[in-house]
Amino acid sequence: MYPLGTAMDNYVPPQGPTEITSMSIGDTVLAGTKVVDEKEIRKVPILYDPGYLRDYIEDMRFIDFFDAIVTGTVKTPIGRITSGSISKSGVAQGFKGPGILEVKSDRLAVTPPETFVYGEKIPYKFGIKTKEGLEIVEGNKTLNIVPYGQISNDTIPHDYISVMNVKKWYDNAEVGKRITLGYAIANFNDGRNIVAPEDIETLFGSSIIDYMKNYPSGSPILVYMGPVTEKVSGSNGDSLGSFPEYNDAVREQNSRAFVEAWNGTVIPPHSTSSGKETVGFGRSIDPHAPGGWASHGVCPAARAMRGAISQAGFGLPTGFNWGEYAVMFGFNPAVDVKVTNNNDYPVKIIMWTEGSGPSMSIHAKVIEYIPQ
Repeated sequence: MYPLGTAMDNYVPPQGPTEITSMSIGDTVLAGTKVVDEKEIRKVPILYDPGYLRDYIEDMRFIDFFDAIVTGTVKTPIGRITSGSISKSGVAQGFKGPGILEVKSDRLAVTPPETFVYGEKIPYKFGIKTKEGLEIVEGNKTLNIVPYGQISNDTIPHDYISVMNVKKWYDNAEVGKRITLGYAIANFNDGRNIVAPEDIETLFGSSIIDYMKNYPSGSPILVYMGPVTEKVSGSNGDSLGSFPEYNDAVREQNSRAFVEAWNGTVIPPHSTSSGKETVGFGRSIDPHAPGGWASHGVCPAARAMRGAISQAGFGLPTGFNWGEYAVMFGFNPAVDVKVTNNNDYPVKIIMWTEGSGPSMSIHAKVIEYIPQ
């Protein structure tokens, strides 16, 4: 039978790994996911490779074995066309975190995640104003059209913008204008496929969505981190002080807002991030500032962060200078200021305050995550 099988092999090409997948190559895979679609595995005469029967016996797939004996045809054993981290029943196994479905050496494989997996927050789902209502669009595909009177939490995505704000936008927008309703994660460091909004929580956890809600489009998003050691690579502090001519109460509020905007910000290696876009700042009258006002009080907190990131080896953030007034006029202290991590590992900026009033102290640390 083997010589006959060898002869047939010259006329029947082996089935390729991309022909049997239950998802696309490059997709994110968790352990326990069925990655092989057995319905796509073609049957061949037993003569093609009698060794397939032996594989079924060794895998204790006796039903498939007897089916082959009765029909004279046999499916290619999954183990012959798969490798790393895929079981002989076609299920991803043996790893933690979000793996990637790939083809390696002409076999289907799931590659476990690297120590750090990160991508970029990008607009993905949109609402387009029409005469009839709100057209929900994903890429170039229209999902549905929601009449204005039916816009609600049940009919439109609302993780990133409230229904109330969508209606406000609709009331003032021209027909054909679009509003972003949902964000995906793309441009991953390991080349995996884009992850759509509805899959982010399943694959990476709800904390990633919570993080994304606070940061503007284009922000880097660390979605997975393996075993690491935390190292304080920079720390610094400053105090609020008193400048009653700029309203010390507003200054304290702005200093706390700066801390809130940057505390917990994670910056992957060789990436640039702003602070949270969900934080606002108060205004103080200042005849010397452009426009006659400024968000005084952010500078002591900015000086604290500037000193910490300088110790960590980073350059001067966009929107900062080296003077006492650390944040440049015209730059929003949260979204316009940009910090670049030029190190090889991710970092997290930690900020907090102690006390209140002019004596309030502001502290900043940079935590570096080093693979174990």
